Amino acid sequence: MHYRNLAETGDAAAQCWLGRVYGNGNGVPRDDAEAVKWYRKAAEQGYADAQNNLGWMYQNAKGVPQDDAEAVKWYRKAADQGHAYAQGNLGWMYQNAKGVPRDDAEAVKWFRKAAEQGHATAQNNLGAMYQNGKGVPQDDAEAVKWYRKAAEQ
Repeated sequence: MHYRNLAETGDAAAQCWLGRVYGNGNGVPRDDAEAVKWYRKAAEQGYADAQNNLGWMYQNAKGVPQDDAEAVKWYRKAADQGHAYAQGNLGWMYQNAKGVPRDDAEAVKWFRKAAEQGHATAQNNLGAMYQNGKGVPQDDAEAVKWYRKAAEQ
């Protein structure tokens, strides 16, 4: 496996790819602990996709004990690099008080960053925040704008 050789020499992209292979059971037996091992190697090198994936593994107790605070830590590292999925995930964590205190304004901030990059789930979530006046003033027109963007995808 060419990617394994690259991963073993420290290539973060290959490490992340190998994490996905084990996490999904693509061509190998599914092994969440092995997926976490490879995601962590890449995440510790600052690889945003691996940081987001490692956060998801902690949030969902896949190969590691469930730990929302640890999930937030990894989501934030990726989100700060502009990773749209991590930004959406971090917004969700703030909206639902998972690993952080509930903070609707902070949720809106992260949903907006992801939504502006075209992340459909974040667009939908941002629409809901406007519809319900959570973290922003209630604004049906703004809600419809974001719902429409999500629906167009």
